[in-house]
Amino acid sequence: MSERLLVLVRHGQSEWNLKNLFTGWKDPDLTELGVNEAKEAGRKLKAQGLVFDVAFTSVLTRAQHTLDLILAELGQEGLPTSKDLALNERDYGDLSGLNKDDARKKWGEEQVHVWRRSYDVPPPGGESLKDTLARALPYYVQEILPGVLNGKRTLVAAHGNSLRALIMVLEKLSPEGILKRELATGVPIIYRLNADSTVASKLDLAG
Repeated sequence: MSERLLVLVRHGQSEWNLKNLFTGWKDPDLTELGVNEAKEAGRKLKAQGLVFDVAFTSVLTRAQHTLDLILAELGQEGLPTSKDLALNERDYGDLSGLNKDDARKKWGEEQVHVWRRSYDVPPPGGESLKDTLARALPYYVQEILPGVLNGKRTLVAAHGNSLRALIMVLEKLSPEGILKRELATGVPIIYRLNADSTVASKLDLAG
């Protein structure tokens, strides 16, 4: 059996990342920097000698564009890919589209901090991190993990919060631990799993 390979990549910088806006389920594309970050992610994976059997991404443009650019660098355009809203970014509800500084002025710094950094307190009309995990984790367990354990080399291009759901399980992190975990844009994290789905090795391709 081939290696149990799982690679996670947060999308490259989006236009709204650059503008300091809450994005969530809104659908801006990548900036020029984001395009370059995605291409560089592909080059880093190629330098590791990696090829993939299957890919997963969200239904949002910035994640799909990132995946397309990575696959182009790898010469793997046309790789079988599943797109699902289970991998979408956390829905920020009423905060979506707002500048983060303006949101602090409207609701107060402390309240916005609670919405951003608590595990189970959602912003108005939106999702908490716990809510995001509740949709992303079943998708991972049912749709992604079985293929990995059967030897399908798997690439996932998604979002900071939906990827945290996968990382929480992979690295056995507590709710407090996952809240502290920052994911840089366009940086692949390479996991190799044991037969029981625990992590055999991890390589973060930052820098």
